Amino acid sequence: MRDTEVIQHIQELCRERGWSYYRLAKESEIPYSTLNNMMTRTNIPTIPTLQKLCDGFGITMSDFFHEEADVLVLTADQQELLELYNRLDHNRKKILKAYMKGLLMEV
Repeated sequence: MRDTEVIQHIQELCRERGWSYYRLAKESEIPYSTLNNMMTRTNIPTIPTLQKLCDGFGITMSDFFHEEADVLVLTADQQELLELYNRLDHNRKKILKAYMKGLLMEV
């Protein structure tokens, strides 16, 4: 992946989630000014910054750089749940995971 492709991929991930750069900065726990400068100047992020961005997106760095998408077929319900999950902030994702684990304990 070339330097410009890294920035483009970050932009694509934001678009897929409906996130602004401000939201990404908040989810990644990096200063908005750092992210904004990186995106407007198309500066490739450092490894630690990229790791924080991946954490914010909820993906691994391996997922970020994986060029061929693995074929995974989701039902409409699974796709809807994943889309809703991706729109949650970090704290709400933790709450949802805890709730779902609690539901499984009842079974």
